[in-house]
Amino acid sequence: MSDSSRSSVRSLLRRCWPLAAAVPLGALCGGAYALVAPVQYQANAYVMVVPEATSDGGSAINFAQAYGRVIAQPEILLGAAQATGVPLATLTPLVQAVTSPDAPMVQITGTAGTAAGSAQEANAVARSLVAFGNAASRQTRVTLITFASAAEPPTASSPSRSLDLAVGAAAGLLVGGLGMMAAQARSADGSGAPVPAPRIEEPQTPPTAQAQQTVTAEPARQSAQARQPEKAQQSEKNPRNGKHAGARTGEAVAAKQPDAVEAQG
Repeated sequence: MSDSSRSSVRSLLRRCWPLAAAVPLGALCGGAYALVAPVQYQANAYVMVVPEATSDGGSAINFAQAYGRVIAQPEILLGAAQATGVPLATLTPLVQAVTSPDAPMVQITGTAGTAAGSAQEANAVARSLVAFGNAASRQTRVTLITFASAAEPPTASSPSRSLDLAVGAAAGLLVGGLGMMAAQARSADGSGAPVPAPRIEEPQTPPTAQAQQTVTAEPARQSAQARQPEKAQQSEKNPRNGKHAGARTGEAVAAKQPDAVEAQG
């Protein structure tokens, strides 16, 4: 193998290693679940709703759907619980009913840990449903009969090893693909580099406030400029006033001096 082929294989493994690791791991988890999951068997019994001679087939289909909806009622399952020895609370989630929109038939499915137990549950519920429906046949004008009894299933319904392996591999494929996409996005964006700290900007004075400060300061400056000439004129007048005051003081002193000389004589 040439150097270029080796480098291409290495780059491919470097990019796809999450996918290559997740798929086998998912399949392994699915296989482990198939080994440890409890074995479940399912058996099916069928009950048919037969209308009377004066009734039509549409009413039988409607009653079949109605009986399928109330299959989990205690009035129906109580007799089946006594026949199978399974508590009513345990039997309720193990029994299901399916109806058809074009046939007056109810399919009853029983689930148990053994094949014989699932068939026993389905047949017991079917007998209880027939007894419950026939008790009101005068009002409903239909009769319920057991169309087919449940037989023991040859294989378990769950877990399915092939299905669990496929589900595990699909989950691994999904997780690996997401991991590969995240790694590629991280390398493209350079998210491994340190993120700079956010800058905190000081609040600025709004333009309206600055305009108001300028308008308020302009009259004050003009009034200060207008007062400067007045202060200068006052400073020029003050020395003159001082000279006149000194001359008047000297004349007063000279007028008092002759009076003092006469007094001394």
